[in-house]
Amino acid sequence: MALLLGDAFPDFTAETNEGTIKSFHQWIGEGNWAILFSHPHDFTPVCTTELARAAQLYAEFHKRNVKMIALSCDSVESHREWIPDICAYCKAACGDYIKECCANDQLPFPIIADESRILAKKLGMIDPVEKDRKGDPVTARCVFVIGPERTLKLSILYPATTGRNFDEILRIVDSLQLTAEKNVATPVDWKAGDCCVVSPSMSDEAAKVTFGSDMKIVKLPSGKHYLRMVPHPK
Repeated sequence: MALLLGDAFPDFTAETNEGTIKSFHQWIGEGNWAILFSHPHDFTPVCTTELARAAQLYAEFHKRNVKMIALSCDSVESHREWIPDICAYCKAACGDYIKECCANDQLPFPIIADESRILAKKLGMIDPVEKDRKGDPVTARCVFVIGPERTLKLSILYPATTGRNFDEILRIVDSLQLTAEKNVATPVDWKAGDCCVVSPSMSDEAAKVTFGSDMKIVKLPSGKHYLRMVPHPK
């Protein structure tokens, strides 16, 4: 059964290029968020560009207390052999912009080796169309964002042919963390620092107490007061 938003994210043991993770929940750590993202296959073009971009943005996710971990059905040895290629592309793509994108030619996050595909099947990551060179099914481009209480906050599923936008995933994390703490929602094209809207579940009276004169009600033909704008909460 597919995981739904709010579901408890399962704990698991996994082998990675950095060694064994005995408990995924313990690996995340107290108070941290986590992003688990799968890719179809090592030594492929789209996957190489994706993990390079994830490495470039690692420091930004780290500032937000987000642990990052990748997954594919390749072996630990394959991951270790592939990482220098990712790092070479990472450095070539970012130049002097992010010198530490792959310190010592190592990724700043681990890659799970799920050769048995047990974890990929359990989490609903298998692509129904794409196969590896042996004809075995591979993982799609899944993204799971897991909150500090170990529940699923967001899931996105991309086909193997479409690379992800990790800047968008970072924006999503900003929204998830803000709305988990404040009684607001983030409107279309929102980015950190932009105005927000008051949560629909909050009454006008409660909103006035919370936001005061900072709240602006947008006048609409219906006369209803549901579109209430507020500055980005501090």
